[in-house]
Amino acid sequence: MKVLALDVGMKRIGVAVSDALRWTAQGLETIHVKGDNPQEAFGRISELMKEHEASEVVVGLPKNMNGTIGPRGEQCQEFARHLEKELQVPVYMYDERLTTQAAERTLIEADMSRKKRKKVVDKMAAVMILQGYLDQNQ
Repeated sequence: MKVLALDVGMKRIGVAVSDALRWTAQGLETIHVKGDNPQEAFGRISELMKEHEASEVVVGLPKNMNGTIGPRGEQCQEFARHLEKELQVPVYMYDERLTTQAAERTLIEADMSRKKRKKVVDKMAAVMILQGYLDQNQ
């Protein structure tokens, strides 16, 4: 079965999915959160799980550079706990240090405009989270 990955932010959630063999990650979309609670996106995440026949979720865990977990990381852990309870699927955390910055750098090197980068950077970060997770668990 496939794996869905999420790069969770307060306003946007990047989404990626693996292939059935769990070798590669592909970006799907960026979910825009209307209010102040990323949990509003659970309905769309559930739809994507069904549509892509995913059996588990990986949520990026933004750790500090020294390996500790700060307020943003705690918010992602809480999001993951609620998502696991809501969707009744396994949800794993993956250390996502610097994935958003790496995605941003890649898009800059591809000479993408700032406006276009903003639309895809979260989705690309989700791809990097998922690919790292897949590579680690091969």
